[in-house]
Amino acid sequence: MQIIYKNKLLERVLIAANVLTAVVVVASFVLLFGFQEPMLQAWILYTVQVILLCIFVAEKVIRMFNAVSKSEFWRANLLEIPLLLILGFTVVGAGRWFAPTQAESTEVRHFAVGLYLVVQVIAKLCRTSVNMAASGKNPTRALVASFLVLIFSGAGLLMLPAASAEGNESLSFIDALFTATSGTCVTGLIVKDTGRDFSMMGQMVILVLIQLGGLGIVVFGAVFALLLGQAFSLRESVAMQDLLSTRTVSRISNMIAFIFVTTILVEAVGALSLLSMWTGEVHNKWFCSIFHAVSAFCNAGFSLFSNSFVDYNRCWQVFLVFCPLIVLGGLGFSVLYDLVNIAADRIKRFFKKRFYKQYRLSMEAPKRMRLQTKIVLSVSAILILLGTCAILLFERYAAGAGSRVDNTITNALFQSITARTAGFNTVDIAAMSPSSKFILILLMFVGGSPGSTAGGIKTVTLAVIIMTAIAALRKRREVELFRRSVRVVVVGRAVTVTLLFVAVLFSGTLALSITENSSCFTMLEIIFEAASALGTVGLTTGITSLLTTGGKLIIIAMMLIGRLGPLTLLAALTFNLKPVRYNYPQEAVIVG
Repeated sequence: MQIIYKNKLLERVLIAANVLTAVVVVASFVLLFGFQEPMLQAWILYTVQVILLCIFVAEKVIRMFNAVSKSEFWRANLLEIPLLLILGFTVVGAGRWFAPTQAESTEVRHFAVGLYLVVQVIAKLCRTSVNMAASGKNPTRALVASFLVLIFSGAGLLMLPAASAEGNESLSFIDALFTATSGTCVTGLIVKDTGRDFSMMGQMVILVLIQLGGLGIVVFGAVFALLLGQAFSLRESVAMQDLLSTRTVSRISNMIAFIFVTTILVEAVGALSLLSMWTGEVHNKWFCSIFHAVSAFCNAGFSLFSNSFVDYNRCWQVFLVFCPLIVLGGLGFSVLYDLVNIAADRIKRFFKKRFYKQYRLSMEAPKRMRLQTKIVLSVSAILILLGTCAILLFERYAAGAGSRVDNTITNALFQSITARTAGFNTVDIAAMSPSSKFILILLMFVGGSPGSTAGGIKTVTLAVIIMTAIAALRKRREVELFRRSVRVVVVGRAVTVTLLFVAVLFSGTLALSITENSSCFTMLEIIFEAASALGTVGLTTGITSLLTTGGKLIIIAMMLIGRLGPLTLLAALTFNLKPVRYNYPQEAVIVG
């Protein structure tokens, strides 16, 4: 909601004060928790946080009086009063009604103040990300900028001494940047062992980066804005419509609510299902379950175990929990939304026919599955089946007699699913046959589906490219899928995306072959690493941590390109180009 203020100059001053206050809030938490011991005395930092809290409250009061419409202001800040009431109750009640000792009451008050400050900073960042997307000033650049800010912020946090495991040195900038990029781009390639080289704080930072990067910082901002009761202006709704690929502006709130509920529900069910999986060596089973559930649903591929799930390849949860989480995350929220709507419609029609006989003749037509959903489901199923059969076949006949891969149908199925999106593994990837690695490269190149957390050219793009070739062979003028015609502009986008991915993949492979020429890596290992980075998958033959600084920078760039998409980056660079208003005469050319 766009609030109109009386004094524009005062509003600009408040915006600047907000930015400065948010920076100081972050700095206070870094000084408190970023080092083994606080850099300043704790009481000084807590006093600073109380002052910052007062500044945030004063800013809200000033803005309320400066707003032209007080009702619009309160609608945009619906949860501000409840938050302040909870904060006041906690501060006053500590030492009276709960936390009776002096130490406990002080700790509770500090926690309440810190939590309020964190909520305020996150709310302002999320709202800013939505405003940037809706500014009309090259929204793709705003999207790229938001990812870069998140990556560098995460890298800065991972470089703090408290983020590294006890006894380990702090991460270098390049390793922190690599890890933050891998987390934000939900890739899973690592140069440091996530479970061994990072402390609980470092693992929490990675987890937050995965969740924010998986949902998309702008979408997360929209979710958080709606949770705080803030309505969208028309321009913001249109921007979110484009990001979420929804048909109408009126469905924006429903779609965002669906994304939030689905994410929380699926990840919670996944975490609960994983609790019984871990052995006694895992100290914090709850955190381990939550971390892997989020990593699987966001298709990140990060694991707290050095060899991923090789030691757990006999556990049923690996196949009956991780596989559904990965598939659901790779389908895309628009497909899940369509499936849920169809299922709800079928259930509603069943009960109407059963209990309300007068509606039998007047019921509307049942909702039908969208073309997008049909393509995504069919192509995903075909790729999973073909990938499983190919891995089983090649590991049996092309791996040689001394193969160390446990070639079972469950392992082949898991690798076929995870190679397109997630990056977990239940077998040693380096020990697989060259033929199987080539199949994994193809699966990584395709990736998941549009609007999902996965990378690659996407399943719909593959379907359009194949059907374009079939239409040419059948001498049909239009590309047809499920008795529907695909627009020429969509075919053009599919071809462009594929060509750009091929160009980036070969360029990245060539660059890596130059930077790693002193290493003993084979060309298959290099192209495998490049395909994994570009497809934001995270599978590796074991060369990631051995890359040179130049090689790490190339992989960082490929992960970012793969997450955002080459077409998005190209659109950011060519946003101001105007289409021409003329056509040249046609002339026949021979192709093929």
